Amino acid sequence: MDMNLPPVEELRRVDAELARLDARRAELLARRVWLLGVLRSSAGAGAGPPFPGAPPAAETSPRGTQNVLLTLGGTLLAVAALAFTLVSWGSMGIAGRSAVLLVVTSAALAAPAVLLRRGLASTAEAVGALGLALTVLDAYALHRVALPETDGLGYAAVSAGLLAGLWGGYGGLLRGLRLPFPAAVAAAQLPLPLGVLAAGGGPAAVAWAAALTAAADVLLLARPAGIAVRATAGASAALLALGALPVGGTLSLTGPWSGGPLLLGWAAVLLFAARVVRPAARVLAAVAALAGVAAVAGPVRAALPAAWAVPVYVVCGLAVASLWRPVRAARIPAEVRAGFGLAGGGVAALGLVWALPPVLGGLLGPAVRGAGVWSGTHAAPVPADHPATALLVLLLGAGAAAAVRGAWGRWGAVLLGWAALTALPVVLELSYGAGIAVRLVAVGAALALAVRPGALTRGLPEPAPAPERPEPPARPEGGWGASWTAGTPGATGAPVAAGTLLSLTGLVAALASAGSVLLLALDVRAATFVVLGVLLGLFAAAAVLGAGAVREASAGGAVLAAAGLAGAGTAAAGLSAAWAGLVLLVVPAGTAALAVRFRSPAAELSGVAVGVLAVALTAPRPAVLALALALGGVIAAATALRAGRRRAASWTAGALFLAAAWLRLGVWGVTVPEAYTLPVTAPALVVGFLRRRRDPAASSWGAYGPGLAATLVPSLLAVWSDPYGARPLLLGAGALAVTLLGARFRLQAPLVLGGAVLALVAVHELAPYVMQLVGALPRWLPPAAAGLLLLAVGATYERRLREARLVRERLARMR
Repeated sequence: MDMNLPPVEELRRVDAELARLDARRAELLARRVWLLGVLRSSAGAGAGPPFPGAPPAAETSPRGTQNVLLTLGGTLLAVAALAFTLVSWGSMGIAGRSAVLLVVTSAALAAPAVLLRRGLASTAEAVGALGLALTVLDAYALHRVALPETDGLGYAAVSAGLLAGLWGGYGGLLRGLRLPFPAAVAAAQLPLPLGVLAAGGGPAAVAWAAALTAAADVLLLARPAGIAVRATAGASAALLALGALPVGGTLSLTGPWSGGPLLLGWAAVLLFAARVVRPAARVLAAVAALAGVAAVAGPVRAALPAAWAVPVYVVCGLAVASLWRPVRAARIPAEVRAGFGLAGGGVAALGLVWALPPVLGGLLGPAVRGAGVWSGTHAAPVPADHPATALLVLLLGAGAAAAVRGAWGRWGAVLLGWAALTALPVVLELSYGAGIAVRLVAVGAALALAVRPGALTRGLPEPAPAPERPEPPARPEGGWGASWTAGTPGATGAPVAAGTLLSLTGLVAALASAGSVLLLALDVRAATFVVLGVLLGLFAAAAVLGAGAVREASAGGAVLAAAGLAGAGTAAAGLSAAWAGLVLLVVPAGTAALAVRFRSPAAELSGVAVGVLAVALTAPRPAVLALALALGGVIAAATALRAGRRRAASWTAGALFLAAAWLRLGVWGVTVPEAYTLPVTAPALVVGFLRRRRDPAASSWGAYGPGLAATLVPSLLAVWSDPYGARPLLLGAGALAVTLLGARFRLQAPLVLGGAVLALVAVHELAPYVMQLVGALPRWLPPAAAGLLLLAVGATYERRLREARLVRERLARMR
């Protein structure tokens, strides 16, 4: 670059050079796109060049076109040969027919050798496929002409065997052809099954023939054959298994001594295939395990009563699933062991599903009630006719889950153990009292687990230490943010996740069993009191000993149990619903008292819910409802003494007191609006005064506005609707006092509200006289007076605006 040029000339040259570089870059990018398209088209992607002069890429490759043409040609020749054999065969003599078949088949089988020597492999493949198809037609023609009386199935079995051997030998002679060997493998699938059918064999014999054929296929898979041969053998074995395994499973149910050996044979074939075909080892091992379970369990099931059928299968499934553990099956490959575990676990899971009806009957059966509460009539167990061995299945599942290492195993054992306790009264058809006792034991055991999960989490591997993170800010003890396991006794050394899982499981199980036993106890009065008392003790103990959400849920359960006891007591005493509501208020009162020492949001919310129910029960009797609202206000006011509940409880208490006062006034027949509004105004003004003392900058509208408006506005409406009485005079005096106080203390809200009400009261009082005066004056006097007023205002407009601004500024300076 020439530095001696003027700046303008140098700038022009720099711009020209940059434009040339941009053009060259665009040209190179376009060339790059075209080259990428050429590479993709050569790989079969088929992308055209971006330049109009370049030839378009071919949509198909030459080899693909050649294969399509050869396939179509071979197919058409095969169709023609088939038509010739079926249609035109009868018009020729036996010598002519034999000559045609011999010549055509020989030519089709010999031509590939010549074509291979000349390098025409694809053409040779197509002609060879035609020759193989002609051999099938030759076999059919031979049966129609020379052996018409021969059994069709037997002839087909022999022909398939001969063709398999012929095609295998033909493929051995012409190694360049790929189709003869797979075709020979496909034909070899037919001789044994068709021969057994021809000999009159039943389903078991055919399934055995299929098993032997599949075994031969699996042996072929183990040999270093071509990919086409191995794929054909594998697909053939899979098809044979799909057809024969259902037959073996059916025989294991109807004739176990004939179906068992067949399934064991198939299991051996599948296990050998799992060793050979490693990618599908898990699936093959699982199918083999299922076949083995059916083979072993079938004869045992047949020797036992029908009720023991499912437990037998479950035991066999668990035995197979135990091989999943490396300690017990060290020599079995991992994928095969995984298949065993999957199959055995699936069988056990199906058995557990079969055992669920008694569990659901024990849990939900008490809800099916045919008579009223405390009628002494008990509903029949649902279902009552399920085999008692369902309990054994649940216990077997619990034991197997306990043997599994890890948190999920412990969780499964706990869940199935609780299910066994729940199903016990239904399965064994226990008496009413025994059923209640068993359900209460289930509640206690579940709560014990929720409180002390550490006993079941000892021995579990510790999780890897997590990276250090800043600790979150501390939360109040017992609040909603408390951890599930924080402070859980007995959890030292156990993983937190396992303890959380077990605590949650125990808590949910306890709540479900508690609901079930309570529904059952409603049949008898004494049982209701006993069950509610026991539940109260259990949940109270769990609330004291537990921590985190276990403590919260248990505290809520204890409060509900106490409410149930109170309600049952009132029902037993024959009290009405309204008086029962008053008695129920004891529960929220006790909850509020205990919350001072034992803080539990769940218990407080449960107490609030019971309080709402109590108030709703008193609604039919307004006098009792007013008393209930007042008592609720007392409880809320006591709760407001706590720092954490002060704002919400104080507002709730005020609302309850106000509602109680209004309702009591309504019961007394009071219709004076001030009797309803003054109880609101007085405390509101006191609260506003206290607020202004604490915060002098607070606005008078927020401090005194609501309280003053609560009385002034309804009274003003009453004045305008009722022109007689002393109310206008009293309201005017009150409004005057409020206005003067607002002016004295420079408060905007009292000054504006009091002045406005005072002015409207004055207008109300002067209105009749004004109307009389207007009626006595001439008609022209009001317009004249209005005109003079407008002239006076217009003359002093500027001064009036200045005075109005001064009044507005003074009013704005007030608070």
